[in-house]
Amino acid sequence: MDLDEIKATWSQMSDQLEQQKKLTDKIILEMTQQKYKNKFSKISMYETIGAVVCYVMAFYILLYMKELDTWYLLTLGIFTLGCLLVMPFLVLRSLKNIQRVDLVNSNYKEALIKYTQEKNRLLFLQRLGIYLGFFMLCTSLPVFSKINNGKDLFLSATTWLWYLPVMGVFFFFFARWGYRSYRSITDSAENILNEMDQ
Repeated sequence: MDLDEIKATWSQMSDQLEQQKKLTDKIILEMTQQKYKNKFSKISMYETIGAVVCYVMAFYILLYMKELDTWYLLTLGIFTLGCLLVMPFLVLRSLKNIQRVDLVNSNYKEALIKYTQEKNRLLFLQRLGIYLGFFMLCTSLPVFSKINNGKDLFLSATTWLWYLPVMGVFFFFFARWGYRSYRSITDSAENILNEMDQ
């Protein structure tokens, strides 16, 4: 073998190694992208089920809106209806956007910026949902009581005495658990992104 043949062989092997490295890097990025998306798949399923429940409840309120015959019950019904329709949509859209962060076709900095924006939006919606959820504890009971039983709870204070404290404590622990789960999932996804930079 002369020197030119050795150079040609060396160059060919170098090109093959470079192609192999690019292919390996692409496969690793695609696997990372899938691992990242999987972090949100379970919570997306739960949120979708929750959205279906909210939309069924909203439909039920719409069917019996005529039963809300006072201005305050109608106001509470509209507020409850708005929350049941808007919040699930916003949360599902935010989850979809955070799952769409493209790790394969963008550089680390772009992916991290996009992820941080979507993470902040998702966590903001979760905090907003907690506050609105607490108000819905107060608004939904009179609405459903009037629709189901024909009773105006503002004329009877006994139900409020046990309902609000019991449901408030339950809601506090449930909301805290849910928000911590979201924080844990988003932190875990961020760790996947940080591994890309190493």
